[in-house]
Amino acid sequence: MDCLNPALDLLLNRRSCHQLSRPAPSDNDLALILQAALRVPDFQRLRPFRFLVARDEGLDRLGLAMQRAALAAEKPEKVVARASQMPHRAPLVIVVVASPKPSDKVSVFDQQLCAASTVLTMQLAARALNYGGIWRSGWVMYDRGFHRELGLTDSEQIVGLLYLGTPTGDEEPASSTENIHDFMTWL
Repeated sequence: MDCLNPALDLLLNRRSCHQLSRPAPSDNDLALILQAALRVPDFQRLRPFRFLVARDEGLDRLGLAMQRAALAAEKPEKVVARASQMPHRAPLVIVVVASPKPSDKVSVFDQQLCAASTVLTMQLAARALNYGGIWRSGWVMYDRGFHRELGLTDSEQIVGLLYLGTPTGDEEPASSTENIHDFMTWL
């Protein structure tokens, strides 16, 4: 689906890219992607998020942390064996962490939603810069042992792992066959 408005075109054609290779976003492009994340709705400007960024040797360190967590959680041998390679599905991985701040006005859940919205915003920013990305979750997102491996506090929660790189292969076109009326009810 194409339209004349570039911003709307970006939104209407958003899709996940499963095959990503080098190059990863440059330092300047990464700065723009992270700057876009700072523009998400954030009541009281608490900034209840932080980003753990891995590329190059950082991908190895992230993979080893995943593997140690898989071993500690007694995951099946197959999961343990591939855990160290999981970050290498892209040349850059951003672990997005909800890091709630004390507030009488903004609930922890609202702060987690704020943090989660940074993942999509960064994926869209990367797409605008001609990179591809995929928001992944899986067992590592919920595993407290993995959280400890990354030095997260008990109140922090991973809300997504954003894999970024250059799309390889053919991308599937965005679906335009769904009817919006199947998802809405007028009140």
